[in-house]
Order: sequence, then structure tokens, then C-alpha cells
Amino acid sequence: MKWINITESSQIKELIEKSNDKAVIIFKHSPRCHISKFALRNFEASFANPTETDCYLVDVVNDRLHSMELKEILAVQHESPQLIIVSKGKAVYNTSHESIDGVTTEKLLLRL
Repeated sequence: MKWINITESSQIKELIEKSNDKAVIIFKHSPRCHISKFALRNFEASFANPTETDCYLVDVVNDRLHSMELKEILAVQHESPQLIIVSKGKAVYNTSHESIDGVTTEKLLLRL
């Protein structure tokens, strides 16, 4: 799976703009957390990305500032691991921990 790592604030503005044309996915991930590693691995194994959605990954440890910026811009409570779907500049779906599922995400994306 090809992730776009969020390491700069300008990328957040870009993904918000992109979401006006096509939904994007953000995955908040902690490399220190076994649950987060498990959730990321499971998501990658179950998500085929049929809509060729841009998928962004933010490291909540090393890029905490960007993780908090996303929380503020999207008005979504911070969790890790967390999957957020952004469409038309807004968080239209978010889930965390064991609820992160590639098949469910695919179905939601196909409806947007």
C-alpha cells in the first residue's frame, strides 16, 4: 500500500483541497503502540483501494503537531490508531482501534 506521509502543514491544506474533488483517507498511527501497528497491518491487508483514493499517514509521535492540526481542522477527537475519511473538506467518517476495517472503508468510499 502506498502511503503519503504527512510531515508538513502544507500537505494538510493540500489534502483538504483534494477532498473537494475526491475523498481522501488519513490514518493516524503510533509506531510505539502494538495496537496501532496491528490496526495498520490489518487495514493494509483488507483494503484493496478500488477507488484509488489518496491515503495519508501521520505519525502521532514524530509529527504530533500535524496530528493535532488535523484534529483542530477536522473537528475530530484525537485517537490512535484512527482512520478518517475526508470529503468536501470535512471529516465524513472516523473510527479507531479494532473498528478500523478495510472492507467497511471501501464500501463507504464507493458511496461518496
